[in-house]
Amino acid sequence: MNTYSSRLLEEAVSELSKLPGIGRRTAVRLALHILKQDVAKSESLGNAIIKLRSEVKYCERCHNISDADICAICSDSKRDTSIICVVEDVRDVMAIENTGQFRGVYHVLGGVISPMDGVGPGDINADSLVVRLSHENVAEIILALPATTEGDTTGFYLFKRLNDKVNSISVISRGVAIGDDLEFADEITLGKSITARVPYSR
Repeated sequence: MNTYSSRLLEEAVSELSKLPGIGRRTAVRLALHILKQDVAKSESLGNAIIKLRSEVKYCERCHNISDADICAICSDSKRDTSIICVVEDVRDVMAIENTGQFRGVYHVLGGVISPMDGVGPGDINADSLVVRLSHENVAEIILALPATTEGDTTGFYLFKRLNDKVNSISVISRGVAIGDDLEFADEITLGKSITARVPYSR
């Protein structure tokens, strides 16, 4: 039975409830909150979402989200481009940047190797990392991957591919608990894990 007096409200709730972590009740609250706002504020929200989807790009160098072809981090002359921190996705870049402990650059894989989920080496941005090493003067690769089986598998794969192409490959220290994603680690722990990184060993 339809409990909504408006088809438009029902459609909005249906779409909002598709967002991660948003249940039906929260979607109703959000939709009703939007209705209470000035039209200009609601339009601003809608336009921001449309522009986010249609105009945001992925950096051609590191695959981080960007407003331009090259992201703000890669184009920052104050960053140390000789150190590349390899992460699973853009949320990890945000988490590490929030620590204020890292001044190198990044490479976003866009996932980790997980045969159970049908994700193989060809499904992550590994080839472009190899290309970067052939064009850029890189002294160290930091593997800042999840402390999971999939993260370890990905790290081992990258180590085998990159070991003869760069002087140093290190991993963040295990201040991050086994099984944790980087985005859920507190800033102090994550910052120390970056600064106290250790050489990769298998």
